[in-house]
Amino acid sequence: MAEELWPVAKFHFSVQWGGNDIGFQEVSGLEMETQFIEYRAGNDPTYLTQKIPGLKKHSNISLKKGVYAGDSAFWDWWADVQTNVERREEVIIQLLDEEGNPVVTWTITNAFPIKVSGPDLKSDANEIAIESIELAHEGITVEYA
Repeated sequence: MAEELWPVAKFHFSVQWGGNDIGFQEVSGLEMETQFIEYRAGNDPTYLTQKIPGLKKHSNISLKKGVYAGDSAFWDWWADVQTNVERREEVIIQLLDEEGNPVVTWTITNAFPIKVSGPDLKSDANEIAIESIELAHEGITVEYA
């Protein structure tokens, strides 16, 4: 009898960057797109354009996590990039199964922060303070286990 396959839950994941394995609440922007080029050969009798693959395009990656006392990693990275424009990091995002083994690994190449946001503060809220960082990058590779 063949083993039944089940989809993997999206709430068990890990994020590693700069030698840190940090717990995040949310990751978004794992998107890749290919722009297309419309082309028509001059001697094509159909008078139709062909669509051929062009440049690849990637969305920015957004990461959200809880605020911890003494943890200024997002802000430090953002501030460092302002004076050290060469600084890039590899970010590894893994979707994990119920035993903690990676099922899918996204490797983000040459990432750097373009936006850092502190938490919204409300006197009547009963929630965790969440900060976020948005990363530009130069590509995503995907590996399935």
